[in-house]
Amino acid sequence: MQRSVLILYVVLVLFGLVAPWLNIYPVYLMTFYSFAIFACAFNLLLGFGGMLSFGHAAYFGLGAYVTSWLTTAQHWGTVPAILAGMLTAMLAGLVIGTLAIRRSGIYFAMITLALGQLVYFVCLQAPFTGGENGIQGVPRGTLLGLVHLRSDHVMYYFVLALLVLVFLGIRRIVSSPFGQVLKAIRENEPRAISLGYDVNRYKLLVFVLSATIAGLGGSLKALVLGFATLTDVMQGNSGEVILMTLLGGAGTFLGPVVGSGIVVTLQDVLSDRVGSWVTVIIGAIFVLCVLAFRKGIVGEFLAWRQRRAARARPAPGAAQAGTAGHA
Repeated sequence: MQRSVLILYVVLVLFGLVAPWLNIYPVYLMTFYSFAIFACAFNLLLGFGGMLSFGHAAYFGLGAYVTSWLTTAQHWGTVPAILAGMLTAMLAGLVIGTLAIRRSGIYFAMITLALGQLVYFVCLQAPFTGGENGIQGVPRGTLLGLVHLRSDHVMYYFVLALLVLVFLGIRRIVSSPFGQVLKAIRENEPRAISLGYDVNRYKLLVFVLSATIAGLGGSLKALVLGFATLTDVMQGNSGEVILMTLLGGAGTFLGPVVGSGIVVTLQDVLSDRVGSWVTVIIGAIFVLCVLAFRKGIVGEFLAWRQRRAARARPAPGAAQAGTAGHA
């Protein structure tokens, strides 16, 4: 990791630690962090795995519903309920991923869309989800029976810690040998097959990992806001996470965090002022980003830094001529 990148991460973490004391609404920040986890999970699949899923809200929503139901109806503790939500999302990802990875491109995307809609229908009809009313009054509970999470500040640092762990975990996954093979499959799948890699196994594993992390984001969102509704599992939520990832920069580490911050902030600031027009405004920003910043905000910034470094680096021929002149 470059020193400048490490310094940037340290600055961002320090800002996150003091943010609640800067008159920034903690619930807004926690909502942002929950969706940032969701976007990071989706970026693991799309940005580093090269697979576009149109149904990723299924895992986010399942995590939210299962955690909410277990804490309200079954009186489970917070941590076991979160783990159960992640496990449910993981199993759903295993089933859907096993079916979807048999195809690629638009066919893969359409399979995920269809099965995501199936999960939405199940959540609409299942008795424990509350149907159109959802599950309300979800308690935050305690952390291992020791720390009460009712306080927004305590809950804030819990969510922040999980976001940092997810971020560092994804960095570790991508930089591992598994991540390098994943990149090779994304760049040239036939070549990866010719080298002897079991491509479907790698695809399924990253799909399940992405679904599990998305379930964590949904579980945290339900605990932060105190409810789980059909919006969590709706197709529009899948579209939002695609927007967050592409807006920030797919295939970058900070891109999904930046993109989710922009979308959540616009929704929070503009929803009371322009109502449903906030969707139109966000859509226009997305179109502008696709036309002007095709690599996303963070992706374009990194590309600009690379071009700047390339211009500052002397050409090999010039360096040799200078050496000959001195000689």
